[in-house]
Amino acid sequence: MLWSATARLSANPSPLHLPVFNQSITVFGKSKPSRVCCSPSRAMETNDDTSKAKGLSFDDFLSKKPYSPPTWASHLKPIPSHVFSLAHLPTPIHKWNLPNLPQNTEVWLKRDDLSGMQLSGNKVRKLEFLLAEAVAQGADCIITIGGIQSNHCRATAVAAKYLNLDSYLILRTSKLLVDKDPGLTGNLLVERFMGAHIQLISKEEYAKIGSVALTNVLKEQLLKEGRRPYVIPVGGSNSLGTWGYIEAMREIEEQLQIRSNRVKFDDIVVACGSGGTIAGLSLGSWLGALKAKVHAFCVCDDPDYFYDFVQDLIDGLRAGVNARDIVSIAKGLGYAINTSEELKFVKEVATATGVVLDPVYSGKAAYGMMKDMAENPNKWEGRKVLFVHTGGLLGLFDKVDQMAPLVGNWQRMDVNESIPRKEGIGKMF
Repeated sequence: MLWSATARLSANPSPLHLPVFNQSITVFGKSKPSRVCCSPSRAMETNDDTSKAKGLSFDDFLSKKPYSPPTWASHLKPIPSHVFSLAHLPTPIHKWNLPNLPQNTEVWLKRDDLSGMQLSGNKVRKLEFLLAEAVAQGADCIITIGGIQSNHCRATAVAAKYLNLDSYLILRTSKLLVDKDPGLTGNLLVERFMGAHIQLISKEEYAKIGSVALTNVLKEQLLKEGRRPYVIPVGGSNSLGTWGYIEAMREIEEQLQIRSNRVKFDDIVVACGSGGTIAGLSLGSWLGALKAKVHAFCVCDDPDYFYDFVQDLIDGLRAGVNARDIVSIAKGLGYAINTSEELKFVKEVATATGVVLDPVYSGKAAYGMMKDMAENPNKWEGRKVLFVHTGGLLGLFDKVDQMAPLVGNWQRMDVNESIPRKEGIGKMF
């Protein structure tokens, strides 16, 4: 359930009493603020200046362009030379009407789940830089690695195909399923439609060998076959991929500048899965004008691992800052592992606000945020919080058995015999 500031989740929680929301929400992008009805989709914006925003035209999408960093990041090294336009940017920011927030606390939502259809989520921002380098190096195929429902691997398969590159995906699964067809659930459906070459590895072997060695094995095999592979690490999280969310911070700053009432975010909350997103966000917030405190909720491993990993990423950019000074990282339950309370929370957020979170990343981060707000309301009172929705909707399809008991709301429609009936009157289109 959604956590209140005064009550913890009980074994038999009472029904959630939802507030009545307005029929429209305020959205801001790079053009003037606009109003949309019911949904923050950019396709429904009514402002006449929308076409003047940064949104991609047919001349921009899938194009490779020289890259110039934000002025506050111009001292970082190395600076990428080029970037591909793969995402639909800027992604909207809108008020998120979560129930039971601490007094005078506001939560806003950065909709990176709307960065594209098959490419949706945070991974595409990293891929814009990584694939530019791959093409520059003359690659003809991409290798990457992740879990069986990896959003990153799905996005990589799509982006690679857009650029006429083959993709090879090493996917981690259980030892009971490693010799079986992985099926077509969620991200796997998109990957296999894209013609991705899928290599399954058991979790046990993955743990003993590691992602770097596994991708190197596949790289050597492909080189012997005469291919020119480019390797992208787990989640696209290396120093080059970090530029994706450094650039996202510039986008957020520009979105804030066009607001007439100039919202100022005190905090940024985001899920942490591989480390690249929080490295870019926290470094960009620290170096740029926003100066918001970044809170990351782990979906795997522990905070110490990610502090060290983020430190390596920002050291790779010669940033000269300490990771522990720029981001706060909280421990999560574990990758793709959900409690019944977390899944119930994802369902209730959708019912309350119309926003669908995923169970692996943003759902865990939002659950952690609301839990902390309930247990430490004084810490959050009066603050304006930006929550970054990093996508992952397709991951829900892998949780249907666990989610099924939480969703009812159906019955056969009872139509009284007195209602006139005539064959053919109802057209079935």
